[in-house]
Formats: sequence, C-alpha cells, structure tokens
Amino acid sequence: MTTTVLLRISAVISLVFALGHSLGGLKRWSPMGDNDVLKAMETVRFDTMGANRSYLDFFMGFGWSLTVAMLLQSVLLWQLASLARTDAAQVRPMIAAFAVATLAGGIIAWQFILPVPALFSAALLIVLVAAYAKA
Repeated sequence: MTTTVLLRISAVISLVFALGHSLGGLKRWSPMGDNDVLKAMETVRFDTMGANRSYLDFFMGFGWSLTVAMLLQSVLLWQLASLARTDAAQVRPMIAAFAVATLAGGIIAWQFILPVPALFSAALLIVLVAAYAKA
C-alpha cells in the first residue's frame, strides 16, 4: 500500500469522523438526554463583547468550530496524498504533525469526552503512522 493510498484512507476516516460529529450537532444534544445541566446551559445568559450568549451557545459554537477544523483536516490529508505521489519523503513532517495532533485529540477525547471519538482518533492515528512509515 502506498503513502498516497494511506493518506487517502486517512482523509476518508477524518471525513467520516467530521460527518459523525456534525450529525451530533444538528440538535441540542447531550449523551444523557435533556437534563438540568443542559437546560441551565440554555437559560443562563450573559453579555460579553457586545453579544448576549448562553453557555449552550458556546458549547454548540465550539462543536461546530471543531467540525470545520475536521473538514479542513480531511481536505489537507487528501491534498497531501497528491503531494506524496511525487515525493513521499517530503510530506513526512506534515504526516507527523497530523499524527501528533490526532494522538493529542484522542487522549483528550478519551479523558474528557466519549470513547467513540477516541476510537476514531485511534483508527486515524494507526493509518497516519503507517503512512509516515511508508513515506
């Protein structure tokens, strides 16, 4: 399997991860269902920097911002795959940067969020490490 193919697989894993993250953000969502904390996040509002926001607004905004970053990662991995066709060794530092960021994100997901994003990060990390080794 070539570095290009491995990076394309990485891009697809990242895209599926981003789509799953987006689907979770289509509604105001909590893994515990509607609860007092979620209701409080919606009702507690404050003025900051000229805007009136709730904690739920921030929660949703950070989630959508993460989806945008994940989509960007997918696009960049796909483009990196094209570069790897001509000189795979040249893209190794960029693959390493994605791998380190994926490892950090996976640890954060495992520690503070949910197992599913951590497992997606692990799958992505495995393919990125393979691409790095192949390059």
